[in-house]
Amino acid sequence: MLGAICFGSHANAYNALLCLPVTTLLWCLLVFGASIVQDRNLSEYDPSSSSSSKNVSCSHPLCKSRSSCKSLKDPCPYIADYSTEDTSSSGYLVDDILHLASFSKHAPQSSVQSSVIIGCGRKQTGSYLDGAAPDGVMGLGLGDVSVPSLLAKAGLIQNSFSICFDENDSGSVFFGDQGPATQQSTSFLPIGEKYDAYFVGVESYCIGNSCLTQSGFQALVDSGASFTFLPTEIYAEVVMKFDKLVSSRRISLQGNSWKYCYNASSEEMLKVPDMRLIFSKNQSFVVRNHIFSFPENEGFTVFCLTVMSTDGDYGIIGQNFMMGHRIVFDRENLKLAWSHSKCEEVIDKSHVHLVPPPAGQSPNPLPTTDQQSTSNGQAAAPSTAKTAPSKSIAASAQQLDSVLRVACSLLVLMCLLLSSD
Repeated sequence: MLGAICFGSHANAYNALLCLPVTTLLWCLLVFGASIVQDRNLSEYDPSSSSSSKNVSCSHPLCKSRSSCKSLKDPCPYIADYSTEDTSSSGYLVDDILHLASFSKHAPQSSVQSSVIIGCGRKQTGSYLDGAAPDGVMGLGLGDVSVPSLLAKAGLIQNSFSICFDENDSGSVFFGDQGPATQQSTSFLPIGEKYDAYFVGVESYCIGNSCLTQSGFQALVDSGASFTFLPTEIYAEVVMKFDKLVSSRRISLQGNSWKYCYNASSEEMLKVPDMRLIFSKNQSFVVRNHIFSFPENEGFTVFCLTVMSTDGDYGIIGQNFMMGHRIVFDRENLKLAWSHSKCEEVIDKSHVHLVPPPAGQSPNPLPTTDQQSTSNGQAAAPSTAKTAPSKSIAASAQQLDSVLRVACSLLVLMCLLLSSD
């Protein structure tokens, strides 16, 4: 399967959340993520230092903002507005080469190159200036300019990819991976008549040995959300049941957005109730990371339930619920699949054949207008924050500030706890 990724002649990959002031405004992304330079060197992508980069012109079929161009030869502009107050990104689109390598212990390594769209921001506002996505966000959605969409349309991979977050707070993305035969799955849900986002239907929410009645809801599966959010009514039922089953003393932590925190002995920690999501056809998703625990102090551990509420009528399944699973976004068959995994076994057991370009030809170019066409023959526009389903964008964007506040609060809280030892 495809794993290693780099641009032009060099690349670095990071996974960090920094609560630091922004000092530089260069912002390049895989539509529409970010590489904001903070007070440390994150080896940001700079198109001027890449010999293979070139501007996407206003005449390109993937340029949606053509009406803003003075000339068809101008660089294609973009603007992404989010519902989080005053949060936006604007700039221009760049075409550059993505280098990918296969990983398998049972087959020789191979590699290919393919063109992808990168958004280079000239102006950021709101949460992005407060440290959100300091080192980049890769576009993995269903839009035509996302990385998996471009790779699949170029014929390099199956139209599928997997994400694996291990229990050591690291993870991997594997393009073309459709998962093992033993995995469980559920179908994606359309928004209206279109599949514009990774929505699924949860039939019931289970805590401990029982499932809550009338606890079904729809959820956006969002690998970019750090935590999981539930509709208000479902959240109230979940936390009430969880609190009833926990034998530890509930405590209040200042500056912490999580409302249900406890001080537990080592014996009580063993009795923290499990959680499961039940999908159609009785497909069960075991949640392996629904609490956050702080360093043990004098035999006791402080832990919090890392589930939050949202005012929307659907929830968001975030990274914390995905941890310990190999999550497959099978876009070809329109389903979400999962299996328990320690992540390193994904490399050991899977291999996707790469299709290199014919000898003497350049790396796979961006799909042509014909390749971008939908089944009804109309050219499909690139996906942006404005054109995605309004509910999914609103829900995702509303959580951006909350996630940052929680992360920063945790850093402060951990420092206080450690300093009190």
